Amino acid sequence: MISQQFITYTIGTFVALFPITNPLGAVPIFYSLTARDSRADRNYQAKQISINVIGVLSVFLIMGRFILEFFGLSLGVLRIAGGLLVAHTAWEMVTAHQRLTPLENDAAFHKKDISFTPMAIPIISGPGAIGIVMGISARISNVVDYLGCLLGIVGLGLVLYFCLALGGPLINALGKNEIGAMNRILGFFILAIAVQFITDGVFDLIRQSAPKLLQ
Repeated sequence: MISQQFITYTIGTFVALFPITNPLGAVPIFYSLTARDSRADRNYQAKQISINVIGVLSVFLIMGRFILEFFGLSLGVLRIAGGLLVAHTAWEMVTAHQRLTPLENDAAFHKKDISFTPMAIPIISGPGAIGIVMGISARISNVVDYLGCLLGIVGLGLVLYFCLALGGPLINALGKNEIGAMNRILGFFILAIAVQFITDGVFDLIRQSAPKLLQ
């Protein structure tokens, strides 16, 4: 029987990662970089991107606790750092800032395989998403929780694949302006999430160093 905690971690991981990875926002970039590819090649790239994103996020989920212990980092510090990275990503979305520099975009355009870089890293599973899975990893206490989180990551990968593989009609139907507007709205909510991360991190540090201040 599937436990309630397993379902909670599965849904929670998916919901936490979906805004920051922004599969819908990755669609215009993906179609721009694969403009000269055939449909079969584009679908292959979409599949590889999804696999790479699942792999990257899963590795940091499993290794997150060990990384924190190795560098002697607390969960509060990680939340603040992750919040700042998420805020940076959100600000780029709100201000319609390009995720790739002109030089990076030109290099990616002439690159045969874009599935790992720049699509999987840093566009989709960038520092913000990695910070989130490491934060989740620090709170996990048993194998069932890990499996729930991994299932959430796999679910995100499947949604990402369908967005990239079927994104052409979406771009044609909505247009770049409408997609840009959706990205700005999503960026605002991600910015709010970043502020919450930073606030939680500050309170965590206060509880550790000066607990009497919160009494």
